[in-house]
Amino acid sequence: MEDTTGSASKQNGTSNLSEHLSRVARLLPDKKAVICPTAPNSGTFVHWTFRELEEETDRLAHGFQKVGITKGVKTILMVRHSLELFALTFAVFRVGAIPVMIDPGMGRQKLVDNLSSIGAEAFIGIPLAHILRILSPGKFSTVKVKITVGRRFFWGGYTLNDFRKTPWRPFPPVPARPDERAAIFFTTGSTGPPKGVVYEHGMFDSQVRYLSTHFGYGQDEVDLATFPLFSLFDAVLGMTSVIPDMDPTRPAAADPKKIIQALEMHNCKSMYGSPALLENLARYGAKTGKKLPRIKRIITAGAPVRPDLMEAMHRMLPDGARIHTPYGATEVLPVSDIDSKEILFETRHISEKGGGTCVGRPLAGMEVRIVEITEKPLANIEDAVILPQGQIGEIVVKGPVATKEYFQNPEATRAAKMHDAEGGIWHRMGDLGYLDDTGRLWFCGRKSHRVETTGGTLFTIPCEAIFNHHPRVRRSALVGVGKAGEKKPVVIIELKTGDGGQDKEKLTAELLELGRSSSVTKEIETVLYHHGFPVDIRHNAKIFREKLAIWAAEQLR
Repeated sequence: MEDTTGSASKQNGTSNLSEHLSRVARLLPDKKAVICPTAPNSGTFVHWTFRELEEETDRLAHGFQKVGITKGVKTILMVRHSLELFALTFAVFRVGAIPVMIDPGMGRQKLVDNLSSIGAEAFIGIPLAHILRILSPGKFSTVKVKITVGRRFFWGGYTLNDFRKTPWRPFPPVPARPDERAAIFFTTGSTGPPKGVVYEHGMFDSQVRYLSTHFGYGQDEVDLATFPLFSLFDAVLGMTSVIPDMDPTRPAAADPKKIIQALEMHNCKSMYGSPALLENLARYGAKTGKKLPRIKRIITAGAPVRPDLMEAMHRMLPDGARIHTPYGATEVLPVSDIDSKEILFETRHISEKGGGTCVGRPLAGMEVRIVEITEKPLANIEDAVILPQGQIGEIVVKGPVATKEYFQNPEATRAAKMHDAEGGIWHRMGDLGYLDDTGRLWFCGRKSHRVETTGGTLFTIPCEAIFNHHPRVRRSALVGVGKAGEKKPVVIIELKTGDGGQDKEKLTAELLELGRSSSVTKEIETVLYHHGFPVDIRHNAKIFREKLAIWAAEQLR
């Protein structure tokens, strides 16, 4: 069987991600590559085979080259999760250009400001994206090439049909060194201002290998892809990618019936879904008794997954199925991994007692250290104080998927990167955690979310786990109110769906008793209730504790 994990790209001198697609198209030309709904609520699907995807990619690449999208050209891509997204992205890679991608849900002004900071020379988008560009005068003055995916109106430029008219002929991927700039992906801004993360070609190769060697992804599988960027890896691994009928920017609102329809209709064996989407599925499964007998693997990321959610999902899955919760960030992914069996049978009881969330052992080639908490930039890891096993500090990471810089943002780069004597670069995750005596990494929350009181420092994830154990609690959030170093710890509760909030006095007393029962939370004496936590736009799972802290301060005035 031909290698589809990245080593072949090194044998022929290129690390270009689209070379993986070409290899798969030669090996499996008639296999379905991408399947997507013909229209919202249609219940029907359309597909491209790998040959069709490869030929569309080649046609677009020839067209791009002709109009000036060539090696090094920064190219904004604002396209819906669709067949076209795959061909467009691979075509941009194929010509050696640099795709720039951003979450559209972060808000108009943030989106425009961040994209304009890139100085992109090409803009490929749906009509709505071009309208946004036009309504932002002066923000996209560097853009020379405009391509509309869909109907073009008054703004000129090209459409995809302009590039589809020419007969197909191969377009060899432009060679790229592993350390050459490959793409710019923006962080969501859920844990700070959005930043453009610079990816290199070799980092993509390493991610492809991890998906194959660690997670077991292979060309005999069909994957339900609910997150656009992750679905691109399906194609380079020879897997069929199924796009469900949902808005990928709102996974919590996905219709579980449509998700299950796609899983069953296309015989999916694996799926990627945010914790919010899994919660939706699990609730539907508990209500209807629905099972997912063909699924053998689920990958979920974006926020810690509660053990009771894993249990609920496993009741829908066959014996032997696994739920993986890899740990990482836009800047470095994956760092570590753990599956549901280890969580439910080994680490759950520690988490529920306030020990943090276990995110598993670092993957092969990834190095993790815990350093003393500081807000100061650290130029070298030798400047950091490395903490002993079991002590909570900031998680720092080095390895083949660790990015080296933020685009044209030297201040953010200095704050997040450290060099070492071997010439390596360590990324400061901005997360807190510790390593246990077996080498497993435990996540204890964001550094910026810790609550420093007169009695010590409280960490969000360990504290929240104590209150999450109450049967009426969907989730909780620890915040601090007051002066720095003298914060009053407050736990904010979101009740489970359908809970009307009756007997709040009794519930509050029970929650405070839970808090007093643990050394982790005994200092917490204030409970507030919130109808629905503000969450991130990508996974609908990361809690915006900064917003909740402001809200709590207003409630306590």
